[in-house]
Amino acid sequence: MASRKRPPFRAEHVGSLLRPKALLKAREERARDAISAEELRRIEDEAVREVVARQEDIGLKAVTDGEFRRIDWFMDFKYSIGGIEKLTETVKVPFRSATGATDFEFVAYRVGERMHLDETIFAEDFAFLKSVATKAIPKLTIPSPSMMHYPAGRGVDRNVYPDWEMFYDDLAAVYRQQIEGLAGLGCTYLQLDDTSLSFLNDPARRAMLGEGAETQHHRYIKLFNDCIADRPSDMTVCTHTCRGNYKSAWMAEGSYDHVAEALFSDLAVDGFFLEYDDERSGGFEPLRFLPKGKMVVLGLVTTKSGKLESKDDLKRRIDEAAKFAPLEQLCLSPQCGFASTAEGNLLTIDEQFAKLKLVVETARDVWGDE
Repeated sequence: MASRKRPPFRAEHVGSLLRPKALLKAREERARDAISAEELRRIEDEAVREVVARQEDIGLKAVTDGEFRRIDWFMDFKYSIGGIEKLTETVKVPFRSATGATDFEFVAYRVGERMHLDETIFAEDFAFLKSVATKAIPKLTIPSPSMMHYPAGRGVDRNVYPDWEMFYDDLAAVYRQQIEGLAGLGCTYLQLDDTSLSFLNDPARRAMLGEGAETQHHRYIKLFNDCIADRPSDMTVCTHTCRGNYKSAWMAEGSYDHVAEALFSDLAVDGFFLEYDDERSGGFEPLRFLPKGKMVVLGLVTTKSGKLESKDDLKRRIDEAAKFAPLEQLCLSPQCGFASTAEGNLLTIDEQFAKLKLVVETARDVWGDE
């Protein structure tokens, strides 16, 4: 089978990784002003350097900084957009897991003026990642644009944006400027992480949103396409769809049936990272809509627990997926990040890397050393 020179590669991971204890301790010390911002940055640099080397050592051809410098996968990005104001109150979001319920809490925000971008977000972080990735392509992950609206435009001052189309236009302009800035730094692999499209598969979530929810995914796909329309020809753009990931808990469930045809046919990305680790994700039938030229990265290895999957079981599931999409258009990854928030999921760093190594070994068995 011919080698793929561009990502997504046969063996991938979604982006976030468990933070080492020394980094978590340093963040706590910085919050108490016990260490300087410069010292925290030095500790972060060392942690990123080590985790990149470990990713490269197990054979991954695309690496991330583990999102080590972020509190969570999306709020740091949101707060960095001009016009976004941090508030003092917090918002609690309910999650559920195999062992019960829990709440994720984040600082609320307000879109109090028209959105704009003063400087490229995560520019310094990406530049450092690029400088220490010696064997693999550095991949940057950012939230998808729909996360600034879903659910139902939370936090948007309607006096600033009385018309939603004005909001979407400004947001697309911010993302186009962000992508231009990243391209200038040498970013050739960008992943936009999204929960909205997966959540809209869940009938219960659509019922919560009410009017317009049945077709909302079409507007989000248009927004996404407007945001990436000017990306350079040498930049690969993928998206990861997620049903929630916090302390091994989730928020939504359901197959991809509701959004699949529009998602695969209309979203102008190069690849789709899809959760497929358990029954919450449904079957592989929606993959029948995948067009030629696009890739699906099957998230078959769960990040919700440390139990290591069987290589034979993974191969069997890849075979099942290949009944609906060509094998040469499939790849393998964990189901989600291992630490979408600083707290991380309920497994150890060694268990995490055992899963990543399993992904690499299984991919080599199935597709060869591409």
